[in-house]
Amino acid sequence: MFETIRRLPSMNVSRPTVVFLGVGFVFGLSVSYLFVNTQDFKSNWESNYGRKRPVLHDAHDLEDAEGPASEVVFHSSEEDAHRGKYAVAKELAQNVRVLCWIMTGPQNHVSKARHVKATWGKRCNKLIFMSSKADKTLPAVKLDVKEGRDSLWGKTKQAFEYIYKKHLDDADWFLKADDDTYTIVENLRHLLQDKNTSEPIFFGHKFKPFVSQGYFSGGAGYVLSKAALTRFVEQGVHNSSICRQDNGGYEDVEMGKCMNKLEVEAGDSRDSVGRKRFFPFVPEHHLIPGHLPKDGWYHKYIFYPDEEGLACCSDNAISFHYVSPNMMYVLEYLIYHLRPFGISMDSHPQDIAVLQK
Repeated sequence: MFETIRRLPSMNVSRPTVVFLGVGFVFGLSVSYLFVNTQDFKSNWESNYGRKRPVLHDAHDLEDAEGPASEVVFHSSEEDAHRGKYAVAKELAQNVRVLCWIMTGPQNHVSKARHVKATWGKRCNKLIFMSSKADKTLPAVKLDVKEGRDSLWGKTKQAFEYIYKKHLDDADWFLKADDDTYTIVENLRHLLQDKNTSEPIFFGHKFKPFVSQGYFSGGAGYVLSKAALTRFVEQGVHNSSICRQDNGGYEDVEMGKCMNKLEVEAGDSRDSVGRKRFFPFVPEHHLIPGHLPKDGWYHKYIFYPDEEGLACCSDNAISFHYVSPNMMYVLEYLIYHLRPFGISMDSHPQDIAVLQK
């Protein structure tokens, strides 16, 4: 073997060849390094930004939704752009007192409920969360009811009964909303300012099946006058001939049936040009044609017909549903902080057609 090696001719490698091989080795190593890191970057991008976003049509789509882990800092009301802009709203808040109670559960106290408290909930005259577990940080009231969709009607009855016993004199109107509902409370007060809370009436997004006068979407939220709340608790909650006594059934439908028998009026919350103010989905699904199929359940259920595009929604819209925690902060910014320079917010630009594919 060693003899064979000794017989091999010696290799004479020139200096340019060595330099060329060295440059090639370094180039190849660099390309390999860039390829590996590009794959890592692509993987990270897809996992954080490129993945398909859920279509928010029901509560299951929001089960894994998370909001910001740290506190979100808002603009100060004393900044030049905001100073003195809230005088009318503050005065209205004193004259039209709204108690907001939020349907939630222990699994959502941190992931959803606290973001309601940090955003729109702070504009209610009083804010209370209803759960099966107490939580002083929200605060959440512990109701004697199991969690789950099959217990929402039971939770609703107990919540309104609690409000009636503990907080009837703390407000004029009583709003029920979910922990994935976003509400523009100032617009709610605007709707209610010329309404009489001593009359048995309530408002929301009206559906037409099951109840002759219609019933209101639970997710979009509905608001009861003091007279309606009083009649519901005193005459309905524990009366089997008026209200369903077990915890089952669809909460909003059962509420509608009960209020209909109690002769509590399901009011019309549309604005002066017939546009709706309470909405059971996120803004995109009402604004963009095609999100809600014409042959789907929604268009079969709605009490009043929908317009497509921006004409769907009142300038004084009150609520949207299936709003993720992050989107609550986006809406907070767009509604309360973004201002186009040189354009009066009192004027109404001409509606634009939403282009369809």
